Amino acid sequence: MNHTKPHILVIFGASGDLTKRKLIPALFDLYKQKLLPAQFAVLGVSRTELSDEEFRNRMTEFLPEEETHQSVVEEFLPKLYYQPLATDDGYEYPILRDRLATIAKQNVIAENYIFYLSTPPKLYDVIPANLASVELNKSDDGFRRLIVEKPFGTDLASAKKLNKKLLHYFDEDQIYRIDHYLGKESVQNMLVTRFANGIFEPIWNHNFIQHVEITSAESLGVEERGGYYDQSGAMRDMVQNHLMQLVGMVAMEPPVVIEADAIRNEVLKVFQSLRPIKEDDVASQVIRGQYTESHIKKELVKGYRQEKGVNPESRTETFFAMKFFIDNWRWSGVPFYIRTGKKLPTRVTEVVIHFKKTPHHLFGTSQASQQTSNQLIIRIQPDEGILLKFGMKVPGAGFRVQTVNMDFHYDDLADTHLPSAYERLLLDCMQGDATLYSRGDAVEKAWAYVQPILDAWQNNPDIPVYGYPAGTWGPEVTDKLIEGGSWRYPCKNLSDDGNYCEL
Repeated sequence: MNHTKPHILVIFGASGDLTKRKLIPALFDLYKQKLLPAQFAVLGVSRTELSDEEFRNRMTEFLPEEETHQSVVEEFLPKLYYQPLATDDGYEYPILRDRLATIAKQNVIAENYIFYLSTPPKLYDVIPANLASVELNKSDDGFRRLIVEKPFGTDLASAKKLNKKLLHYFDEDQIYRIDHYLGKESVQNMLVTRFANGIFEPIWNHNFIQHVEITSAESLGVEERGGYYDQSGAMRDMVQNHLMQLVGMVAMEPPVVIEADAIRNEVLKVFQSLRPIKEDDVASQVIRGQYTESHIKKELVKGYRQEKGVNPESRTETFFAMKFFIDNWRWSGVPFYIRTGKKLPTRVTEVVIHFKKTPHHLFGTSQASQQTSNQLIIRIQPDEGILLKFGMKVPGAGFRVQTVNMDFHYDDLADTHLPSAYERLLLDCMQGDATLYSRGDAVEKAWAYVQPILDAWQNNPDIPVYGYPAGTWGPEVTDKLIEGGSWRYPCKNLSDDGNYCEL
């Protein structure tokens, strides 16, 4: 494992929800596993007036309360500090620079700083400029790294503009664009499944694969985020970043070495090979939907347009499905399908590889006796694991074939800690490993691919927004996207799959 150098992590927007729900618990888990250096500190920064002690007390809400952990919690909390600061005011940044120097001197920490932007996107270019104004971007006396949360732009033009501004103050190798999906253990395991097993890589191509399906479903609606979501929608919230990154990981060529640039180069090549979708083709290749009022388990559920903060005439999509192709040697002619949505039957994210059927139905011709195609399901959340579906003979006379499951669950690994996505990504950044972070050119390429879809929706009001009852798998028309096949309808548990399982 790489060595983690002493450093200070500076969290901008430290009074927000992400810090106490995700970042501080992830840092505590790293501390508990002794993966943080002895010389380490966290400096929370935001407008809210708090003392160091008040900040520490706030952060305990999401730390373990069990007595067995209390001694570790008491050791960890003194490493947290707080600095009130108007983050958009460049004149206050000398205060931040001096406070960092003081903490570093008191704790004998080298002046290595990581700046985490857990702030509204409007500050993504403001804070780096202010850091540069007091030379906190310079790596002369220690490393400087900048972690930027999504959304990274709202379209191609804004993403290019943001990239240009960030690169004016920080070098590309200092910038870490975080996508927490890539921090999930099961996403990284896709690389190992493919490249460490001689049985998979030879058949991971158009000769053996019929189509690839990626689903990211949520059972929740927009909750209290209606105002934000109505300006974003499923495309900007999920597709351009999370799902496109998954496509890159599934479809990439083997890298020369498992290093950041080598892997990210291969992901970029996938994006460069995507067959462009023209505005005229959007209506036939892309489906958007919006959940409507419905009963789920006898309880009346609001429709999207009834949610707080949502325009009553909104055309923002809460469901997105798309068919597309990757025009290269490996994937020639293989359709890829992605879908995501809110208020679907269950919360699940998975990749399904549908292999081609046998060329001759040897064991009967009736629909009931024909086995379906083999499937490899890589479950990302929940019940993380891998499921392989193949045909076996039903005991008794004749050769009746039934599909059976062979599965592996991460929970089966006894006494193995399954790190959270933020835990893994924070540690990677501390060690200077950008493998699981998005590079600027790949982010722009992903935006360039989806921009014609956004343009078509804006320019052509006749492209429909299909309604679907909350608690269903989206608009019925989605089934027509997959020619000669159907979507997989997963359950919460990886192996308990089927159309009518209890969700």
